[in-house]
Amino acid sequence: MAIRAVLVIVPLGLLFILSGLIVNVLQALVFVLVRPISKCWYRRINKLVAELLWLELIWLIDWWAGAKVELYTDQATFQLLGQEHALVLCNHRSDIDWLVGWVLAQRAGCLGSALAIMKKEAKFLPVIGWSMWYSDYIFLERSWAKDESTLESSFQSLMDFPMPFWLALFVEGTRFTQQKLLASQEYAASRGLPVPRNVLIPRTKGFVSAVSHMRSFVPAIYDCTVATSPKDNPPTLLKLFRGQSFVVKLQVKRHEMQELPVTADGISQWCKDLFVTKDTLLEKYMTKNSFSDQQPINIGRPKKSLLVVLCWLCILAFGIVKFFQWSALLSSWEGIAFLAALLVLIILVMQLLVHSSKSTRSTPVNLSSQDPAEERLLQK
Repeated sequence: MAIRAVLVIVPLGLLFILSGLIVNVLQALVFVLVRPISKCWYRRINKLVAELLWLELIWLIDWWAGAKVELYTDQATFQLLGQEHALVLCNHRSDIDWLVGWVLAQRAGCLGSALAIMKKEAKFLPVIGWSMWYSDYIFLERSWAKDESTLESSFQSLMDFPMPFWLALFVEGTRFTQQKLLASQEYAASRGLPVPRNVLIPRTKGFVSAVSHMRSFVPAIYDCTVATSPKDNPPTLLKLFRGQSFVVKLQVKRHEMQELPVTADGISQWCKDLFVTKDTLLEKYMTKNSFSDQQPINIGRPKKSLLVVLCWLCILAFGIVKFFQWSALLSSWEGIAFLAALLVLIILVMQLLVHSSKSTRSTPVNLSSQDPAEERLLQK
């Protein structure tokens, strides 16, 4: 990590980690004291507490980097955002697609109830991973023998969720890179399938399970397509910390859950057909730099995240000053060494968070393990 980046990341990391630990402690207290009495009230309170942390990342996009998310959708869909349960199906284009989804969720008023299915390693990430665990995120082993029952129980637990939630599922199974695209293209060509150019071949077991178990209480699927300028490198978390601006375009198309086929094979094929269409849409975007003639909907830049960050700065600054006055930590070499060790720890934690978000660290695509049933469906 370059020296200039470290000079930026240390103060931001200090803000994020200290405030995040406070949020984690509050979440733990609510989990222990409230959840045994009422899971409904626990979820309502945890939504508000988690947003105190997650809004800091929204602030990074909106105010620190000045990045922009352009939303393309019809007015009817826009009015329903945040008003209903939804399963979110998205391509995995960059390292911060999840954060783009958080921006849209924050605008829709459901940031604290925006959930996702993730690999289990994510829940061990300091601060952010812990907050996700308390917030009903679903973490998988990447082994269907173990994950099938985990998914089933997790989907059933969402049936009584007391407010509109979004559950994001990245069915490509990993983030898009040229190397992974080449593997998908070789696999498709060897089996006579449509050869993708802008997406990876979806893995549909989790999606089939989600639709089968959530059809009765989730009314919609949001088909989200994320794209960045083909002239620029994809945005990363490190670029955000450095304050580098970018534009992400997001198209959202709503599908009624009841429109989907009933059988597992039919649901799987519906998902694969959707990604063939998504690939065509992205190819059009790459050539014309536009999804369609539709104008983007202005989602604004609310001041809520800015106010939250300013409040955290005041609280932490006051606390740090009082702590130094009480402890006289800077009056001894031991205290100075302790502070230096703390700064090194913050740098290491932030580096871990940035490193874990990189597409080069995501799981390699392994298409050879496709189920025979899935493979037959792909060939239809």
